[in-house]
Amino acid sequence: MAADTAVMSQLTHHLEEVRETAAASDALFVRLDDPASLASHMTGSFWMMGGGGIEYLLDEQCGKAIGSRITMIGSAFGLNLRVDEVVVEHEPPRRKRWRTVGAPQLLIIGGYEMGFEIEPLPSGSRLRVWIDYGLPGSFPGRLLGALFAGFYARWCVDRMVGDAARTFPLKAGEKGSA
Repeated sequence: MAADTAVMSQLTHHLEEVRETAAASDALFVRLDDPASLASHMTGSFWMMGGGGIEYLLDEQCGKAIGSRITMIGSAFGLNLRVDEVVVEHEPPRRKRWRTVGAPQLLIIGGYEMGFEIEPLPSGSRLRVWIDYGLPGSFPGRLLGALFAGFYARWCVDRMVGDAARTFPLKAGEKGSA
């Protein structure tokens, strides 16, 4: 528990995005509960990944239960990446939260905690995706993080929320929020 408190105190940056979708909360949760689906923006060869991408290694619980482990390995800009996560909150169909464990091998952000919350609405759901993160420990990582971490975090959160909104679009004339 002391290690968790120490890591959490280093997460000095926060970013979130909120959007309404036409999905019922249970259908939206099922889609977002799948780590590979939620973070599909990391698996392809995108310019934000410097031509690299991430592969997911899931434990027997597939990242869908408290204590479940998710490992991501891959590359960005020709450098190897690795991050291990653990699910710390899992309350279908309302919320899920996970955080890094150990020392993530990332370029511009350090440890992080992410999550999503789903609020049922009469015509769908309101989705909130957020990330609390710190900068890497090395001098080059802190420098790169100071320059690019906010931009990268925004890209990730926007992609997660945007992918859900595209999967479950509002009909013409329905209210949406940002």
